[in-house]
Amino acid sequence: MSSSPSETPGCERIALSTFTEKAYLDYAMYVILDRALPHLGDGLKPVQRRIIYAMSELGLQATAKHKKSARTVGDVLGKFHPHGDSACYEAMVLMAQPFSYRYPLIDGQGNWGSMDDPKSFAAMRYTESRLTTYAQLLLNELGQGTVDWGINFDGTLEEPKVLPARLPNILVNGATGIAVGMATDIPPHNLKEVAQACIHLLDHPQATLEEICQFIQGPDFPTEAEIITPQAELLAVYQNGTGSFKMRARYEHDNGDIIITALPYQTSGNRILEQIAAQMSSKKLPMVEDLRDESDHEHPLRLVITPRKGHDSETLMAHLFATTDLERSYRVNLNVIGLDGRPQVKPLLSVLHEWLEFRTQTVRRRLQWRLSKVETRLHVLHGLLIAYQHLDAIIALLRHEDDPKAELCKGFALSTAQAEAILELRLRQLARLEETRLRSETEVLSQERDDLQAILASEQRLTALLRAEMQADVARYGDARRTPLVARKAAQALENSALIPAEPVSVVLSSMGWVRVAKGHEVDPALLNYKAGDGFLALAKGYANQYAIFLDSTGRSYTLPVNTLPTARGHGEPLSGRLSLPDGARFSDVLMGAEDAPWLLACDHGYGFLCRLADMQSRNKAGKALLSVPEQAQALPAVAVDPRHDQWVAILSSEGYLLLFDLYEVPQMAKGKGNKLIHIPPARLQSREAQVLALTTLGPADGLCIQMGAQRLNLSAAQLQAYRGSRSQRGHKLPRGLRHGPIRMSRITTV
Repeated sequence: MSSSPSETPGCERIALSTFTEKAYLDYAMYVILDRALPHLGDGLKPVQRRIIYAMSELGLQATAKHKKSARTVGDVLGKFHPHGDSACYEAMVLMAQPFSYRYPLIDGQGNWGSMDDPKSFAAMRYTESRLTTYAQLLLNELGQGTVDWGINFDGTLEEPKVLPARLPNILVNGATGIAVGMATDIPPHNLKEVAQACIHLLDHPQATLEEICQFIQGPDFPTEAEIITPQAELLAVYQNGTGSFKMRARYEHDNGDIIITALPYQTSGNRILEQIAAQMSSKKLPMVEDLRDESDHEHPLRLVITPRKGHDSETLMAHLFATTDLERSYRVNLNVIGLDGRPQVKPLLSVLHEWLEFRTQTVRRRLQWRLSKVETRLHVLHGLLIAYQHLDAIIALLRHEDDPKAELCKGFALSTAQAEAILELRLRQLARLEETRLRSETEVLSQERDDLQAILASEQRLTALLRAEMQADVARYGDARRTPLVARKAAQALENSALIPAEPVSVVLSSMGWVRVAKGHEVDPALLNYKAGDGFLALAKGYANQYAIFLDSTGRSYTLPVNTLPTARGHGEPLSGRLSLPDGARFSDVLMGAEDAPWLLACDHGYGFLCRLADMQSRNKAGKALLSVPEQAQALPAVAVDPRHDQWVAILSSEGYLLLFDLYEVPQMAKGKGNKLIHIPPARLQSREAQVLALTTLGPADGLCIQMGAQRLNLSAAQLQAYRGSRSQRGHKLPRGLRHGPIRMSRITTV
């Protein structure tokens, strides 16, 4: 009979939730520590470290011949990194791309990708690689007892847990990675600036972040695009260890063309062209006439934008910065594995201090390793010199004794190491010149031992050594900053109206509320076709990049972009499909023009005011309550006002009274009822026996034409003097009574 699991010896029972939680946490920590996050000491993730170490073991130094990348990838996978070959090769490619790494670690031959398509690299069986000279900063001190070693995945080999970097590669080349529950985004920096900051911290351990940022002013990418984030915001990013900054493409002008010469980091020129071309094809970029790519070997990046005549290049570029990848934001997250083996987001000062601690420990271990080697050699040399002093006795001992090592140790007070060194001497090394060489070597090593002991015993001398080594590395590997820091305001996209060609158009409104747009201003609305029972109501002339303001009989205003209205090829479309009118209301007018242009609004009860076109605009489908119209009253068609010419208002009542008064007596308002323009007895208004029929504006020398059905009455400027008065007066009776039918008033301009 079999026993239950709980009764089986050596079987442990745990809850499934406990097991899964522990398993997931173990997996998460493995991904964080062994896959995704870089170590603060050398700034490398495990796969990168293993690639660099494997290449050094293969002898692929900067002076060696290139070897197939597949050879390196095979060694890395077979010895240290048992994961996918494609992921390993991609990590290798990234360290070889000069447009991805600020200071590449691998020197490649063949197709290693391009700025437009970093993933377009050839397969590893085609490319060849070796280490760069900069990679020696990570490897030169590897065999000098500087770092700890661990066994590889199958326990057959040893690999370094971290490389002894001579400069803070974590900042110089940066790093990116996504782990479980955390990520890292460390931008690259200029080697000279980082080293100078480290040297300053060595001399002034209490230095503030503001002092350090005088050296490290900001990231430094392989591209020459600008970092436009202000210095104060960059300081806050370094203070917190997290944040973001913006990069913007650089451009210049050449015979009216805009030449883009540098793009933000990891931005594709082809992608930029596609984004601009998409806006051009959708007619959202009318200010661009031509777009082309003139990049070649002499000019690795040369994107040419030709703006149309009359358009401002700076405004165009500001729009492109806001709507394309010509301006991009980059996240900063200084999340690294510290010297304690734990991942943590660290501010810039903590990163530098901790790296200096790592470097100090590394140099101290190197010096102690060298001191141990020197002392061991001096011990052997001391034994060899004893042998030369007693050469004949030692030769006799060697010829007659069965265990010469033991006799040497006993007879001459030598150690086992000294005795073995004496026994390994060749006959040619017994010459007197060899003794002289040994004494000279002893003197040199004794001096080196004293120097090493003095450095290890003095923090000041150790600091001086660190400073000198960093200065030497800067002199060899340092270069000028590539990414300029220029504080600029964030770009703003242009309004939709600015992206539409300013073509002259005419908006036609029918009596039944159908609207359409005809090109040009020479449109005769009477010649257009209308639906049965419909006819022309109002016409507005303007431009395609403007808004059309529609007024209804209740005094509400509605706004639609002209470029969204149907063309005049057909009957148009009803406004009721886009706008919501109150019950019983109908559209009465359509307006277009400059936003600051004043218009005279009034109702047939004789109240009105001046209003700017911008105040009539509304984003609501139900419009805006613009003119307060009393019950049983209706809004009159709006009258355009030219402040430079118009000085008088002419208003006509159904009783036959005409009144002219000064335009400046009319108040300017954003909305409301306005003031009384002409006096009509209230009782007659309520009974609809009297009302305002028409109004218009006139200049000082203009005449007035009143058309009553088929008859017309023309009044000259001199005749109009008899009708002048003040606002809210009744006016004066016309010489002839009014006829039945539609009445219109229009100015007669004197040329």
